[in-house]
Amino acid sequence: MNFATIGQNIVKLTAKYWDKFLLTGMGYTLSLAAITVAVGAILGALIAFMRMSKIAPLRWIAGIYTEIIRGTPMLLQLYLFYFALPQLVPLLKKQQYACVAIALVCNSAAYVSEIIRSGIQAVDIGQTEAARSLGMSHKLTMTQIILPQAIKNILPALGNEFIMIVKDTSLASTFFIGDLMTQVLVVKGATYLTIEPLIMVAIIYFVLTFVLTKLLGVFERRLRRGDIR
Repeated sequence: MNFATIGQNIVKLTAKYWDKFLLTGMGYTLSLAAITVAVGAILGALIAFMRMSKIAPLRWIAGIYTEIIRGTPMLLQLYLFYFALPQLVPLLKKQQYACVAIALVCNSAAYVSEIIRSGIQAVDIGQTEAARSLGMSHKLTMTQIILPQAIKNILPALGNEFIMIVKDTSLASTFFIGDLMTQVLVVKGATYLTIEPLIMVAIIYFVLTFVLTKLLGVFERRLRRGDIR
């Protein structure tokens, strides 16, 4: 098979299956990534504060959770959540999308917690000491002094996490939940073509991540301009 034939097949597949790739597949991929980062950010913030807590058991729990998640493959975690959650929570039986989303959220939360923790710790400790010397409580110092500055370090990193999750959702195709890679398998089974669907979805992933990367770059430049002012 030559490149001309491959190109012709790609054009034909695009015309016939554009709705599966561009609408169904991309919709599932982006929604799954958005849910993962949004909920993962909330859970990650909780884990980050637990790791910085003065209460030892909370630090241990958060530390153990983070190390286990970061020390095991995401695909393994997907399998465990996919098969174990319905056994533990009967309501999740036949809810493949929910099980995969929960697995991705738990995975992302471990990494986001480190992003948040490092962002907070990057703020000069002298600012905390100055605020406390002025009589500000720990809570007030954190909410009024530390977090507003830490957010400028955290948000760009969260944007990078979102881009990574967009690509990592491809692992969810193992469970046929409708994402872009699942659509590759569907089209492959219907047309008996392998290379063409893969090239199509590779282009879509590249365009998605390229656009998101450029938008993130614009956002980071605006943050830097805000710092200068």
